[in-house]
Amino acid sequence: MIDALVGGKLFKVAEERRAASGKTFVTANVRAADGEGEGMFVNVVAFSDSAKAALLALDDGDSLSLAGTLKIATYEARDGSVKPKVNMVAHGVLTAYHVSRKRKAIVDASTPAREGGVSREPAMADDDLSF
Repeated sequence: MIDALVGGKLFKVAEERRAASGKTFVTANVRAADGEGEGMFVNVVAFSDSAKAALLALDDGDSLSLAGTLKIATYEARDGSVKPKVNMVAHGVLTAYHVSRKRKAIVDASTPAREGGVSREPAMADDDLSF
């Protein structure tokens, strides 16, 4: 398995399914650019609650980034050519919808506070810079 970060667009909506054991999981397909102007589909499965919720909240065509483990194989297409098959178990999902929540968490963490008699300075990211 390969630890990877994949960015792309959701192809169709994600689907929630139930295993024979009764546990739920979510499947999705993501179209990712392969760097040569071609697109590649990544078959995604998510088991963690946060990754499942993030995938289910998205619509067809929404941009996202995934972190997880990849398994790469090949298959023979109808025309006889050999194509790559990429499967991912997603552990984390990040979308544009997460940005404001993450930004708020960073700003809250950088607010000056008294801890053990020591005042923390705000992070430099909050400074206004003129260019």
